[in-house]
Amino acid sequence: MERPKAPLLFLKATSSLIDNGVDIIYPSQTKELHYEAELAIVIKDRIKNISAKDALKHVLGYTCANDVTARDLQLQDGQWGRAKSFDTFCPVGPRIVPDIDPNNLAIRCYLNGELKQSSNTADMVFKAEELVAFISSVMTLEPNDLILTGTPPGIGPMIVGDVVEVEIEKIGRLKNRVAAA
Repeated sequence: MERPKAPLLFLKATSSLIDNGVDIIYPSQTKELHYEAELAIVIKDRIKNISAKDALKHVLGYTCANDVTARDLQLQDGQWGRAKSFDTFCPVGPRIVPDIDPNNLAIRCYLNGELKQSSNTADMVFKAEELVAFISSVMTLEPNDLILTGTPPGIGPMIVGDVVEVEIEKIGRLKNRVAAA
């Protein structure tokens, strides 16, 4: 694929955030719930218009994220707010790790113990510092804001009862179960 000129931005509601071990609730409004393993960047300071060269100085650390998406609603709406912002659609954890190279970490996703996604953050379309700089040119970033960095190939559906795990080298493993509404 041709590299996009700029990152595609979308926002997830803060009510979508859940911790490691908390259930992802499968809402009745969707018939196609997907996992997306991603590296999350946690912002340390209030920043605006930061250069890529200085961006990582303003990062508190990194954690695992699952960008849970109602794929049918995403395709139906043409914009992504509803499809990505249901309560419980942003599991993060298990911890925030500072001082690691975000641009060279193995990232994997397991569904019921079966490997579904396997890549390295070195293969991301935009480097972590590019994402922080670009987003800060659009909006002020606040302490503890999260930036999800994109998912490797292999996204797919989850059903009630599934256990999904996002594992990132040097960070750990985020584990959540899918539960009925």
